[in-house]
Amino acid sequence: MKIISYETRGYEKEYFKELAEKLNVEFVYTEQELNLETIQFAKGCDAVTVLNYSQVNAAVLDELKAMQINCLSARSTGYNHIDIAYAKKIGIKIAHAQYDSSSVAEFTVMMLLMAIRKVKHALCRGNVNDYSLEGLQGKVLKNLTVGVIGGGKIGTSVIKYLHGFGCRLMVFDAFQNETAKKLAQYVDLDTLYRESDIITLHVPLLEETNHMIQKDTLSQMKNGVVIINCARGELLNVEDLIEGIETGKIGALGLDVIEQEDGLYHHDRRTDILKNQQMAYLRQFPNVVMTQHMAFFTDDAARSMVYCGVKSLVSFIQTGKSEYEV
Repeated sequence: MKIISYETRGYEKEYFKELAEKLNVEFVYTEQELNLETIQFAKGCDAVTVLNYSQVNAAVLDELKAMQINCLSARSTGYNHIDIAYAKKIGIKIAHAQYDSSSVAEFTVMMLLMAIRKVKHALCRGNVNDYSLEGLQGKVLKNLTVGVIGGGKIGTSVIKYLHGFGCRLMVFDAFQNETAKKLAQYVDLDTLYRESDIITLHVPLLEETNHMIQKDTLSQMKNGVVIINCARGELLNVEDLIEGIETGKIGALGLDVIEQEDGLYHHDRRTDILKNQQMAYLRQFPNVVMTQHMAFFTDDAARSMVYCGVKSLVSFIQTGKSEYEV
């Protein structure tokens, strides 16, 4: 069995090597994204795996089908970059990856604490030998109300971690689960917006969640609200976030993702002219903590994503199905 890995990162190769020996699979690697120009690399392969920057549209899927490649896996939890409906129509099976929720949940709590304790501002001062305290007074988490949007695996893990701090916890989700229900109060979205001191998002990017945080929803929130987003950048309207920071409506932001991050995050752009002006502008605020879409990036998660991606392809070829099929 021969599998090609597009967008291959250096740290992934040791995991591919482990699987090559365990599953008797031959791998072909390229750092490039899958598109109509690079699809030729897949000739002679039985399956394809990609990360989340390859735009797997109808034209690409047609070419894969013509090569008799009938399965593809995303080494990422999200699969917005794949035309799932068209893949199903032409008989190409698609799978995505899963990993333990602890990676993102722990990072979320770290971002939250950095935001309410003004850590970025303190670190910047220390770089110029300014060790003053004025303007650095933070808040105690146990005295605050945290609203968690999305009570899935990651959202529930965040709730479990935050419960130990003694803060009041609210959660919004269309479906309730017993673990979250024991630790947090399920509320409607309007109540969560209105009563939360801190709001953290853990929902997928869907039509109904796109720009769910924008001017109208911000107007429902407390002045000085803290917003954390380690999910998808498009959940937040960046223009409205900037206005919220400038007016003081938003007290602090913790962003691991941002709109239009494709082509920027996960690349070295030190000598390039960056086109995302909003990202550059947001980054300069002392109460905005930004990282490069790395909440997931732990040894445990990296291994799991490769393992899920490859095992799904092997399972598709051998049995016609995978537990991670979408």
